[in-house]
Amino acid sequence: MPKQIRLNAFDMNCVGHIQHGMWTHPRDRAMDYTSLAYWQHLARTAERGLFDGIFLADIVGVYDVYKNGPETAIAGGVQIPVNDPMLLVPAMAAVTTHVGFGVTSNLTYEPPYLFARRASTLDHLTGGRFGWNIVTGYLDSAARGMGLPVQHDHDTRYELAEEYMQVVYKLWEGSWEDDAVRRDRAGGVYADPAKVHRVQHEGTHYRLDAIHLSEPSPQRTPVLYQAGSSARGREFAATHAECVFINGMDEANIRETVTDLRRRTAARGRDPRDLLVFLSRTTVVGRTAKEAREKYEEYHRHANVEAALAHFSSSSGIDFSRYEMDEPFRYEKTNAMNSAVDAITRQASTPWTKRRLIEQMGLGSRNAPIVGSGDEVAEALIRLVDETDIDGYNLSRTVSPESLEDFVALVVPALQERGAFKHGYEDGPLRQKLFGAPRLPASHPAAGYRPVTAVQRTAAE
Repeated sequence: MPKQIRLNAFDMNCVGHIQHGMWTHPRDRAMDYTSLAYWQHLARTAERGLFDGIFLADIVGVYDVYKNGPETAIAGGVQIPVNDPMLLVPAMAAVTTHVGFGVTSNLTYEPPYLFARRASTLDHLTGGRFGWNIVTGYLDSAARGMGLPVQHDHDTRYELAEEYMQVVYKLWEGSWEDDAVRRDRAGGVYADPAKVHRVQHEGTHYRLDAIHLSEPSPQRTPVLYQAGSSARGREFAATHAECVFINGMDEANIRETVTDLRRRTAARGRDPRDLLVFLSRTTVVGRTAKEAREKYEEYHRHANVEAALAHFSSSSGIDFSRYEMDEPFRYEKTNAMNSAVDAITRQASTPWTKRRLIEQMGLGSRNAPIVGSGDEVAEALIRLVDETDIDGYNLSRTVSPESLEDFVALVVPALQERGAFKHGYEDGPLRQKLFGAPRLPASHPAAGYRPVTAVQRTAAE
């Protein structure tokens, strides 16, 4: 029996997300990103296709490494302009029932006290369908926007993240006991003060003395997503994450990453099955292989390579405009995504050059799409799962909403016919659907911050 594949629609509250230049296609509607109707249609489509979630990326700052300025990114709509993804969630939740929402929020610039309330609010409003993609940022432009000369170095950002998690766990899991809210109209007591606790934290980066402002939401702690692939990022994922997003085209490297993540998770005393690994992929689907290839060629004519280079330059911290077409990339210690730099330098089996990078940018990104009929794409996705042990895919858009509509109409039925995809949603919150329980398991570090109740104290005695 094939593994049941998990699917997220990968998007961003902007014109140009991953496949740069697609917004210039005449059928693309990404310029409607400021309209709620655009996002509600996306949500309805994803739910019709039984997607597990809509994953909304975000970036704070602008891509200004390429050619030492933001001009290329601004002209090409490379994740600029970009709006707040959090504000989309209630609107999409209002027209759906089951699909989840994983949303990126940069903890470096957001006080944990306020973020914890926002996350709890969204978990309430969605009926327990909210997830948080934990990021620390990688752009100096973001730091300057927040009044700092440069961002914190890579490892310091993860040290800050570790303490940030302690604080939000205390707020989400420890401030309100499960039965604190009584809603006693006759007695005039909404919540029992004896079961609502102050959270006190004295750390290196954060100090807190407060009660969590929100009553317990369906999941308490939102489903936790993370995308760091460096050694430090993998350690963080093994400790905290429930869903991890990875990139890469080389199947051997993908499998090594998945194996390493599961090994590290087990070493933390967690069940490796409590970690789902999603691979970033893009598809171009047609009713026939010929139609798919024609569609790809049509899309390809709108790809913006310069925009893609601007994106990758800021992601890696390397200005690729400094390289000649056939000059091998050299390892540079940067303060951006260390794993991205390693992938094209020290870990590369053959040298990467700008020409090689551009040749792979078929649709304005550095990952080549899977192109074919619904059956062919389904077979390719199933084979990748079998070969690499991933659990599913983050499917980034090309021409929107056409690419998602095509996938739902042509690939989802093919996956279902092969027993590799569900035929309906289970009931319950997002974590229930993904892992079988609405709350984090006792093996997760957040569980250690749950208060000891009177019943538990009595049982212990």
